[in-house]
Parts: sequence; C-alpha cells; structure tokens
Amino acid sequence: MRPAMAGGSTSNNNNSSKVGVMLGSEAAVGSLTATKKREYRVTNKLHEGKRPLYAISFNFLDANYYDVFASAGGNRVCIFHLSLHFHLITIYRCLEGGLVAALQAYVDEDKEESYYTLSWACDLDGSPLLVAGGSNGIIRVINCGTEKIHKSFVGHGDSVNEIRTQTLKPSLVVSASKDESVRVWNVHTGICILVFSGAGGHRNEVLSVDFHPSDIYRIASCGMDGTIKIWSMKEFWPYVEKSFTWTDLPSKFPTKYVQFPVLTASVHSNYVDCTRWLGDFVLSKSVDNETVLWEPKTKEQSPGEGSWDILHKYPVPDCDIWFIKFSCDFHYTSIAIGNRDGKVFVWDLQSSPPVLIARLTHAQCKGAIRQTAMSFDGSTILSCCEDGSIWRWDSIS
Repeated sequence: MRPAMAGGSTSNNNNSSKVGVMLGSEAAVGSLTATKKREYRVTNKLHEGKRPLYAISFNFLDANYYDVFASAGGNRVCIFHLSLHFHLITIYRCLEGGLVAALQAYVDEDKEESYYTLSWACDLDGSPLLVAGGSNGIIRVINCGTEKIHKSFVGHGDSVNEIRTQTLKPSLVVSASKDESVRVWNVHTGICILVFSGAGGHRNEVLSVDFHPSDIYRIASCGMDGTIKIWSMKEFWPYVEKSFTWTDLPSKFPTKYVQFPVLTASVHSNYVDCTRWLGDFVLSKSVDNETVLWEPKTKEQSPGEGSWDILHKYPVPDCDIWFIKFSCDFHYTSIAIGNRDGKVFVWDLQSSPPVLIARLTHAQCKGAIRQTAMSFDGSTILSCCEDGSIWRWDSIS
C-alpha cells in the first residue's frame, strides 16, 4: 500500500551534488475562482473493487487508440475466480455517450503484487505494449495484441513508482523506484541501458520521472528528497543504440551507471511526487497544495551547476497527501489535478496568470484521486480513486 500522508519534512541531503540556484523573479499565482471556460459533467462511474487504483492513462502513441485507456492498482475480485483476489490491469475503450467498454484484463501471477504505475509503449513493429510496475519491483511488459507477457524486467531493488515512455522512440521506457534510482529500458530487447543513481542521485524514494518531448537525451526525475533532477543521456547515447542490436543475454549488456545530473533543483520544500516536461519548462507537484511551472537553466560546460526560474503556480487545495499525479491533454494546453477529497482542478496552461478552467465535483466522489487522465483534446477527464472507482467527466461546453 502507498502511505497516505506526506509524513513531515523531506530529507534534503544534497551534500554530494551541486544544487542549482533559484532566480528572484516573482511567479504568477492562479486564482481558485473557476472561469467555467469549459464545463464538464459526470457521464460514467466504474468500480474495480475496494482496493485503491493508482494509475490511469490514455494511449497517445497511436491515433487508432486515442480513445483506449488502461488502469492499474490494488487487488480485486475476479468473477472467473470467485472469492479469490487477483491483481488486475484493465484496458478500456471510451465510447460516445459516456459509455466505457472493457477490452482486456491481466492477472499477475503474484497475488501480492500491487501495481502503482503503467505506461503505453510500442515494439519495433508497432505492436501496442503496456508497461506496468509496482510493489515487487518487477516491470511487466504486456503485448496487447497477444494478451501475453512480452518481457519482465528485473533490476530495481524495491517498488516501482512510475514508468514513462519516450514518445520519439516508444520502445524506450524510464522507471523511477523506491530504491533511489532511475532506469532506462529497451522494451524490445529487455535490456536495462542506463541507471541514474549514486553520488549525485536522489537521496530518497524517486516518485516520478519523465522524458523530454523533443530533446531525446533529457530526463527529469523527482522524489521524497524534495528535489527535481535533470539528467542527460547525450554522452551515453551509444549505449542506447547498442541496446537495439544486442543479441546476447540482456544480463550481459554493459549497463552504464550515471551518477551526476546536469541540474538539481529545490523548487519545493517537501516531497515532489509528479513531474512532466512542458516543452523546455518543467511542471512539478509537491504535497504543499500546488503545482509549479518553472524554467531550468543548465550549463552545458558545467554539469551540476545552473539555476531555475519559477514562472507559474497552480494552487490545488487539500492536496497534501503524496502519490497524487496530474495529467495533461496531448498538446499540453491544460492540466487536470485531483485531490484527497475527490475533486479535480482543471487549469489552462496557456494563460498568464494561470486560469482555472473548471473545478469538478460530485457528491459521491469523496476519496483521494490518485491520478487523472485527459483525453487527446481534453474533452474527457478520467480519475482513478482510493476506493477503487473510476470517474468519467465529459465536456458539455
């Protein structure tokens, strides 16, 4: 189970790595008065059981699957195995009129497993893959065409908190773990290519990670040490290329360990549990009831040195528990963030100062929202909750 509360201050131990410097400009803070620029209504509610759901995600890698999403989390009762509890990953398709159709469900062999994260990926032939990880630290790669396990990645020494896919090269995924490391994997060959950890790495659980959308070499990670770190793969790209042509056992691949990031930023004062690139800017969320948009300024000639400039702040009331992750539409025009009381805040990412588009509430949605998923154009918002429910909201304006 994911702990519910942030549990006090961070262990900001950065004495072994250089830390960037915050610039002095004043951030634009958004108002919590919703403009109703876009209104939504609840069109469906699903219930996968009583155990928490931690992850939900649309497939943006293939236009044929933009309306397909997957969810993961906890154990639930499967009607094919009465009274037995299995861990499930379920794939759905969003239909018109608020309907949702279940397409596939996966049962993990380990009944004690609890998945915390999933990400869509592709094999070299374009086959859709679903990559998931959780409490036992093993990453499963599921082939959605054959409905079978494609690969299992063993390497992390503890639970996997997040997995993200490189959209420019969707057979590469990156994982963040409680073992304080970030790893880059090749889903085609099963190789662990790079491990970001060590002297300049995170000093506590890594909670979130993301690939830069256009700079294929850049990765951002964040965690319980209160820092966001930016890493570069540029120097190690030959290892990435080698991973696609490797024919020996994956365990014999010369995995490269990277100890120093190009920037360590202390944008927040507590746990940082979600980070995403917005072009060359970074969105990051902490347990201090806000998400921040900031600009990292790295120095190519002096890795580890640099600064950051906080641009916008998006307040989210009652968002003081950790492991709540936000989502954006395909073009990153808006962001949806849930809170511990079952509310969703939708912010416009194109406005300065920030504009709250909508506040989504329902009398029966009261549990903590662990993650949201926005559809391609932002017209549909999904939220997965602590009580095992999935809520669908559709735009009516």
